[in-house]
Amino acid sequence: MSKRDDLIAKYAEDLKTKCKINPDMDLLTKVTIGCGPAIYSADSETVAGSDTSELETVKNNFLIKKLGLADSPALMEAINAVIDTYGRGERNKYRAVIYYMLAKHFGKEAVYAK
Repeated sequence: MSKRDDLIAKYAEDLKTKCKINPDMDLLTKVTIGCGPAIYSADSETVAGSDTSELETVKNNFLIKKLGLADSPALMEAINAVIDTYGRGERNKYRAVIYYMLAKHFGKEAVYAK
């Protein structure tokens, strides 16, 4: 298996065990690919759930730019709900898992249908 395949398997395991979500592997794979090289860097592959500037970046770069959502308080509420689902105490909150859950939350799977 490639390094990316190993990471996708790790993300799927997090979704199953920590988030209690049975992942759509096709969507998870596309979201992971969409993260680009960020998944290969220890710093950028995770999201710091307590860092407000990082959560703003997730909102602006993923929810608004990638998913095409309009800025509103509901975006940050959704990010916080996803962080809560993942577990605030969970040290490694993987970016691909967060993005996957946000895409599902907003029903934006079609963004990855291309």
